[in-house]
Amino acid sequence: MGTKPSLSVTILIFACQFLYTCSSLDNTNMESSKLQIGCDMTIGEWVYDNSYPLYESSCPYISTEFNCRNNGRPDSNYENWHWRPKNCLLPRFNALDFLGKIRKKRVMLVGDSIMRNQWESLLCLVEAVIPSDRKLISSNGPVTTFHAIDFETSIEFSWAPLLVELKEEGNNQRVLHLDSIEENAKYWVGVDFLVFDSAHWWTHTGKYQSWDLYKEGRRIFTDLNPIVAYEIGITTWANWVDSNLDPNRTKVIFRSVAPRHNRDNGWQCYRKKVPTVFSGGTHRIPAQLLVITEIVKRMSFPVYLMDITTMSSLRRDGHPSIFTGDPQVRGTRHGMPTFSDCSHWCLPGVPDLWNEMLSTLV
Repeated sequence: MGTKPSLSVTILIFACQFLYTCSSLDNTNMESSKLQIGCDMTIGEWVYDNSYPLYESSCPYISTEFNCRNNGRPDSNYENWHWRPKNCLLPRFNALDFLGKIRKKRVMLVGDSIMRNQWESLLCLVEAVIPSDRKLISSNGPVTTFHAIDFETSIEFSWAPLLVELKEEGNNQRVLHLDSIEENAKYWVGVDFLVFDSAHWWTHTGKYQSWDLYKEGRRIFTDLNPIVAYEIGITTWANWVDSNLDPNRTKVIFRSVAPRHNRDNGWQCYRKKVPTVFSGGTHRIPAQLLVITEIVKRMSFPVYLMDITTMSSLRRDGHPSIFTGDPQVRGTRHGMPTFSDCSHWCLPGVPDLWNEMLSTLV
């Protein structure tokens, strides 16, 4: 077994974390590694492309709430946009090529409903080349698995929106254990490609907040800055990865926060039909992305940070908005919807491009 990479190797890996051609480093022989630099995936533009989408909305793995066309959305141009980096080409997703790369291996996406959004996209991208009697779905606790039988491979989704453990304890109180992860992480052991996300749940408030108390060691908090809590929780995840995974056996990718456009009940995505054009200059970086960037820098395990935040921030048109399949969300007040989902994404749509990026990393 190889030793864990030195700090200098980790920094070099981090330097190429946004590069789609960044190859896996051989931790025992730096000279044999080939780092193809020059493609910053965060800089580019959305280009209309009639050859997209790569699958139809009839894909059986799309959840009702993500199937915007079936839910009555009258326009479909949101399906036809492709991300074009400024200085290079993002390869078109090729299902057989991807399945060939993961043959006899396990791929697991871990996180919240937006990661499930991406997982369903990935299933739709590959399922058409697999005969109906050679694929199946199974479940084990929080994990749902798509099996491609002839490839002896699986593409799995593990529900863990906070990564660390959320438990119901005395007096029906929901306690978020910021330094405890083993009950979730036991499902991640033995996987060849792990893709994580965790962001949105940490900033939920009011009726959307999923916990009553925070706990770290013996200390209990009734109130804590959500970004401080996020940093503690993600540090727990990072320590688990450093201590339990072998970089010669497992590749780990952390997908950055997917932007929300839900100010004032979703007016920023309601009735939007085209991407926003990036006008240059600086843009606001979500606090969660700043935190995970710094934590990854400190890790001994080479984690690839896949930044989809900037490119997705230009796609206000890509959300379900009122076309979620729930008739109760279609009410209006003063001409605006009373509810509009500007967090999740229509399928086919934006997550397909995240998976094109993912395909270049496995």
